[in-house]
Formats: sequence, structure tokens, C-alpha cells
Amino acid sequence: MNYYSLNHKAPNSSFKNAVIKGLAPDKGLYFPENITPLPKSFFDNIDNLPYSEIAFETIKQFVSPEIPDDVLKTIVEETLSFDFPVAKLSDNISTLELFHGPTMAFKDVGARFMARCLGYFNQNNDKEVTVLVATSGDTGGAVANGFLGVKGVNVVILYPSGKVSDIQEKQLTTLGQNIKALEVNGTFDDCQAMVKTAFLDESLTSKMQLTSANSINVARWLPQLFYFIFAYKQLHKQHKDIVFSVPSGNFGNICAGMMAQQLGLPINHFVASNNVNNVVTRYLVSQLYEPKPSIQTISNAMDVGAPSNFIRIQEIYRNNFETLKNNVSSYSFTDDETKEAMLEIYNSYDYVADPHGAVGYLGCKEYLKENPNAHCVFLETAHPTKFLDVVEEVINEKQPLPEQIQSVMGKDKEAFVISTYEDLKGFLLRS
Repeated sequence: MNYYSLNHKAPNSSFKNAVIKGLAPDKGLYFPENITPLPKSFFDNIDNLPYSEIAFETIKQFVSPEIPDDVLKTIVEETLSFDFPVAKLSDNISTLELFHGPTMAFKDVGARFMARCLGYFNQNNDKEVTVLVATSGDTGGAVANGFLGVKGVNVVILYPSGKVSDIQEKQLTTLGQNIKALEVNGTFDDCQAMVKTAFLDESLTSKMQLTSANSINVARWLPQLFYFIFAYKQLHKQHKDIVFSVPSGNFGNICAGMMAQQLGLPINHFVASNNVNNVVTRYLVSQLYEPKPSIQTISNAMDVGAPSNFIRIQEIYRNNFETLKNNVSSYSFTDDETKEAMLEIYNSYDYVADPHGAVGYLGCKEYLKENPNAHCVFLETAHPTKFLDVVEEVINEKQPLPEQIQSVMGKDKEAFVISTYEDLKGFLLRS
């Protein structure tokens, strides 16, 4: 499989090069040249397939022939070493739990898959690769855990000071070894802008090999399509009209679901559930795409004012606004509405949701008002204890810490504070 830049001003790329480079030379995101739908029989027989085989068959076309089948099968099996259960809340609403991995966030799948791909590509290379990543919350911890100890790979994580939860910060600042954290005086958008500037700074890239582990990287983004198909496998016998409500920040997750749809997954609609950082919600009303500075909320992983992956979504639907609107609805919710939803989920269903999942739940409720026969699945993207202060305050109930969280709480934070791109560049050149 080859990949092209969505800016259309760079040569086409192999999967290996796209993974190692992250961004195309013209600043564009990479996108696969072809998407070949799977045969209908694959979905008809999905009940007989284990998750590892589903994942192998769905991702194979995007990485072949550069990763041999036997290596890919091992990568997939190691990536999917935890569960993806669906919990039913009502006749019309379920939640897909994506927090059973090592850092208790949905990004464990993409980070583990990408780390293993990069490890394979780098196994005979003496030149070190630096993974440079910006995080608004969960990406940092997932990437840190996924790449910890990977040969020839250094990881530098930028996160906005005071804008991630305490547990999220611990997960990305306490591992040591080849993982380094930079605490940025600014927003997630500032962090992401620094990362993009670094990739385009020839005075830096001439001295070191940089790649990204944000969802701009195809190896981080594409494997997220797995769990939409896993959810379908669990629900399709009981529900014919399945809709996914995806808490959306940088829009990589929902975009991966749309790729699953392109592969033939029988899903007709998606809901992009936003907090007040609602660039896409406004776009679907006005057709004007106007990125704005991000606003801090309790669903911090979604505090993105310029979602990188939206251009991929437009490409999937061939830049046709009506086609896009027929496939995607979008709603925006405030922190107060999110807290009310968390309490409602707890009181009505005895289920504890994190703030991001609660936004997804609200998206389900809005969609079902006009589509009462659908079954809406919201993605619970992180374990609620990762947002302990918010969750316990809202539901007024102490929450036990899972083992994955307990393991980092007693460790000391180690992070370097930076304010400008020049600070970042100086740190990278000294490292």
C-alpha cells in the first residue's frame, strides 16, 4: 500500500516511510491510495472470527507487503492483549469500553500497534528515531507505555501545563528510560503547533530523525478501526441500525470508524460528540470550517480547536458536504451538561462514566430524538478514575483505583518546563 499527502504536493510514500516520517514533506497528512472493501462474507461470518483474525484481515491491506503476514499477526496479537466489552445501558444505548488496556485509554490500541511497527522497521537500523508527540491527555500515557524500552526509539511528549488530569500526568512523566516529558506553558494547540513546526524545521530534521505518534501518523490512526468492528460483532444480532457516538477532539477516532465503514462495516451513521470546542459541529451547520483557540473543559482530551484529522474525513467522503452530512451528525455540550449526564448515567444505570464518555452519551440522546429506532453506542474512551476529582465530585461516591492507576501514583514526576518552540528545539538538540 502506498500513501499520498492530502496537500497533494509531495511524492507518494510507502507505509514504512509514512510511519517513520509522520507528516509528508508538504505538511500534509498521509492517506491510503486505495481502500478495498472486505467481502460481505467477512461480516456475515464475523461471529466465528476471533478479534486477532478480524484485526489482521482489516489492517493487512494498509501495511502489506512491508510487514510480512507472520510478523503482522504477532503485532496484532500483542496489541490486542485486553478486552473490548460492550455494556448495555438501555434498549437504545450501549457503551463500548475502551479502557481495559495498560493505560486505561482507547489510545492504547494505536500506540501499541505503532510501537511494534516502528520497532520492526528499526530493528536493523543503528540510527535512533525520536517520537515527538503532543497530548491533550491520554495520548501521552499510551505512547509512553507503548514505546517504553523499544530499541532505537526515544520518545518526547509535550503536554499543556495544568490542563491534564493528575493521573494522566503521572502516566507520562514517571516512566523514565527512553521517555521524556515536556510541560508546556500553553494549550494543547500550542503543543501540537510546536510538534508540526519541528517536523518542518530542516535545521533540526537534518540532525535527527523525527516521527509523530499522534493520530496524524497512519500507524497510530488506522488500527483504531478495530474496535468499531469488535462492537459490531457483539451487537449485530440484536440491533440492525447501529450508530456510534464518538467523543471527538482531534477526530482520529471517529475517522478510523469511518474507515471501517469504507471496508464494508454495515454502519450507516456516526455522531461526532463535541464539548465546547465545536469546530465541526458549527461546520455541519454553516459549511464554514473555522478553527479557533481551544477552551479548557473537564473533557480535556477533546480540547482541540483545530482538529487535524478532519481533512481525512473530508477525503473519505470525497469533499462532498452533503455526503458527509448524511453520514455524520454532530452536537456540542457544556461542562454543566456533561456533569448532569454523568450523574444521570450513574443514577439511572448504576454506571460510572468519565467526562468524555458522558459527552458521547449526550450525543446518543440527541441523535435518538429524531432516530428512535437506532441503537446508539457511545465510546467510553478512558477509565473514569483517570478523572477522579471530577467523577467523585459529580456522583458523590469514592472510586477504587484500578491496578494500572495505582502503579503510577506513588512515583515522582519528572518533566522539563518549556514555553516556546525554541525551547523545544534546544531540548531536542541537547538530548
